Amino acid sequence: MPGLFKWPLNIRAVSITCTFTAFFSLYLPSTQAALTLSGTRVVFNGEKRNVSLTISNPSDKAFAVQSWVNTVTDDQTTAVPFIVSPPLFRLNANKEQQIQINGLPNALPRDRESLFYLNVQEIPQIQTTEANQLNIALRTRIKFFYRPQELKDNPVDRLKDLSWSLQKERNQIYLLASNPSPFHVSFIRIEVISNGQVVVLDNTAMLSPLSSQRYNLRGVKPTQGMQVTFSAITDYGGFTQPITLPVSSGF
Repeated sequence: MPGLFKWPLNIRAVSITCTFTAFFSLYLPSTQAALTLSGTRVVFNGEKRNVSLTISNPSDKAFAVQSWVNTVTDDQTTAVPFIVSPPLFRLNANKEQQIQINGLPNALPRDRESLFYLNVQEIPQIQTTEANQLNIALRTRIKFFYRPQELKDNPVDRLKDLSWSLQKERNQIYLLASNPSPFHVSFIRIEVISNGQVVVLDNTAMLSPLSSQRYNLRGVKPTQGMQVTFSAITDYGGFTQPITLPVSSGF
């Protein structure tokens, strides 16, 4: 692309130029990247044709920016029904650029959300005065939810429909969360309350729609009257008020 000074043509891949300048494409959390996004997640409502997001460059350097949507497996071959515009552009220091994610005709499920990821990759300028240098292309990857227009409920209101139970397997106790709703649930915190003991669970994976997810209860002794208190991330990146529900014994 003319006018972007010197960046590699295939900026998603690792490439090494003849002057031994290396570009490494790395996925890192957005807090470590120079560019910032106007949201921590994207919700694409099926009743709309597109959704927008703003990319800002608060640094004193210019970057080439590439954006695309892909699958959970983070591959570059599976076709997805979303196109980012513009897909590649230059973003000068202390400037911002709005990108638009356009939806294409698709055969995605109509009874639940579908999960994809939005990728925003920043490529620093090559300093041609230095023969040997290392340039790292940092990539920010955030969740992208496609929500069919048939889903009219508020996701936060459906959190109370989650059910929690205990599951035992090979002498190990698990907390089983069941989600009857069509929405994904990204937990920010899960606490198990058992006989006055409060245990915060680590590495709580996202709960998919119409499915179950179990969490290791290592260090928690099951008792009567167990409860779970949890908080989830909203569509806008905020946190819900804590919700407390009973835990039933599954064995």
